[in-house]
Amino acid sequence: MINSKRNKPKIKGRLTKKIIEQTLLTEIAWEACNQVGGIYTVLRSKVPTMVDSFGDNYCLIGPYVHANVTTEFEEVSVLNGPFAKAAAQMREMGFDVHYGKWLVTGRPNILLVNPYSVFDRLGEIKYQLWEHHSIETPDDNLINQVIAFGFMTKIFLDLLAGKKTKSQNIIAHFHEWMAATPIPELRKTNTPVSITFTTHATLLGRYLAMNDPEFYNHLPFFDWENEAKNFNIEAQVKIERAAAHGSHVFTTVSEVTAVECQFLLGREPDIVTPNGINIERFHVVHEFHNQHQKYKDRIHQFVMAHFFSSYTFDLDKTLYFFTSGRFEFRNKGFGLTLEALARLNHMMQKENIDKTIVMFFITKQPYHSINPDVLQNRGVMEELRQTCQAIEKQVGSRLFQKAAGIADNKMPQLSDLVDDYWRLRFRRTLQSWKSDRLPPVVTHNLVNDADDPILMFLRSANMVNHANDKVKIVYHPEFIAPTNPLWGIEYDQFTRGCNLGVFPSYYEPWGYTPLESIARGVPAITSNLSGFGDFVVHNIPNPEEKGIMVIDKIKNTFHESAQQLADKLFSFVKQNRRERVEMRNKSESASTLFDWNSLVKYYDKAYLLSIQRKGDE
Repeated sequence: MINSKRNKPKIKGRLTKKIIEQTLLTEIAWEACNQVGGIYTVLRSKVPTMVDSFGDNYCLIGPYVHANVTTEFEEVSVLNGPFAKAAAQMREMGFDVHYGKWLVTGRPNILLVNPYSVFDRLGEIKYQLWEHHSIETPDDNLINQVIAFGFMTKIFLDLLAGKKTKSQNIIAHFHEWMAATPIPELRKTNTPVSITFTTHATLLGRYLAMNDPEFYNHLPFFDWENEAKNFNIEAQVKIERAAAHGSHVFTTVSEVTAVECQFLLGREPDIVTPNGINIERFHVVHEFHNQHQKYKDRIHQFVMAHFFSSYTFDLDKTLYFFTSGRFEFRNKGFGLTLEALARLNHMMQKENIDKTIVMFFITKQPYHSINPDVLQNRGVMEELRQTCQAIEKQVGSRLFQKAAGIADNKMPQLSDLVDDYWRLRFRRTLQSWKSDRLPPVVTHNLVNDADDPILMFLRSANMVNHANDKVKIVYHPEFIAPTNPLWGIEYDQFTRGCNLGVFPSYYEPWGYTPLESIARGVPAITSNLSGFGDFVVHNIPNPEEKGIMVIDKIKNTFHESAQQLADKLFSFVKQNRRERVEMRNKSESASTLFDWNSLVKYYDKAYLLSIQRKGDE
């Protein structure tokens, strides 16, 4: 059903250095200096490229809603330039605003406004939104914050526009509905600002995709207003539609989402602006192979603690696969991944493949505590390690002394070099270590263990980490962090230690996880229903040679897609070490195609087009 052919607008010329010098660019987003989700990653990774192009003519606008914002923000006392002067004027008018630097690579200008500071005017702000634009808003805390944030953003842009010279352009680039409430009012008052609006995923589309397995086939037939009422998001969807229709240039992040916008927002995007990464953040020059081995050893330690008390397998013949993201069972492709893993397990058993796969599901689910057995195994293994190190030290020292005094080539008995204390301690530790229980599938005690979709599938498929299973499962319902007692490493380090990322999403407007995976030199599987996968299919020749595998979920049924995924996994399993090393090299090299320095050209087109359309009014 998905058709990526769009009517592309004609753009005169290009965004030259002269135009940039005459342009003030603001990017407005709820996630500017406010880490909530994926848009934070988009903005933060893009900042160095934007600062390189626009310098001090670039400024972000975000909400001052958390006390911890001060860890990423530094207020400046010397207020030079139009952004700073408009911020100072807002303060003189009594508004609670903070102007300074966002402490990320590039250190861009940023204005943070406190939406709570105008809550006493919320009734007036809401009435204006209803009377002028027929958008009625409920008394919801997030919506209240968003509307107040938009009200203050509009005032700042009005003040900024009042300071511009006749030859200057001002571009206001809004990201997502939570930043977009000023757009219809900016158009009504004809403020001299060129407006670009980017939706990274339509709000209604996300809700519908989670609840409709035939979402893409049903897209042309949805009544957006009825569906919005059904999910109780009518106000949010109306704000999003008003922003899409009110902007001079409307963009989205992928051709997949462009189709969604056409039917759910009623406007076809002008330009697709794919998401990139700051490749320097991921580059470790020629060290990524060493880092892979270093962090693979850390995963080995986790796996030994998790499995080896029950049974062992050869770690040199073990591959680590992973998937991660929000717990959206269908949207993130967890169900498809599980089905493919069950088939892979059967295929490997049938052909007696002498390898083991450990598949990690890294996501977020409510839990009571870490499984006590998992913690105990971790603790006993650490005790075993310390005991072995003590014995090693004692034997080494005594062996050296004995060797120095050897007469007649009489070799000492190594067993005589260990004290009875350490013999007993070693024996007791081993006895407490070994168990006849199967290794647990999930590392934590879930709040809703009985109805968890991942566990329900594994139980029904009898994939519960039997010794003869070629595919083992570790379901970790908490994100990996150095403070996590089971890991003690960063998520970035964990992924570098893995062999393959598996992300066959059903609904993913872009998809940073496979992109970040290949940037770390880890091959990845995605689907053509993700924005990233669709971009790969249409822009990168022979992607599999570069370590990027794409499942066709548009033409295939669920079971066909599951078999295609299982086949690709099986093909990867059968590769030898040299082939996997080559694929790691090619994956890391391919990631440069997604550097913001390459992809910012799409934003340049959007900005130039918005200036031209504003000028034509």
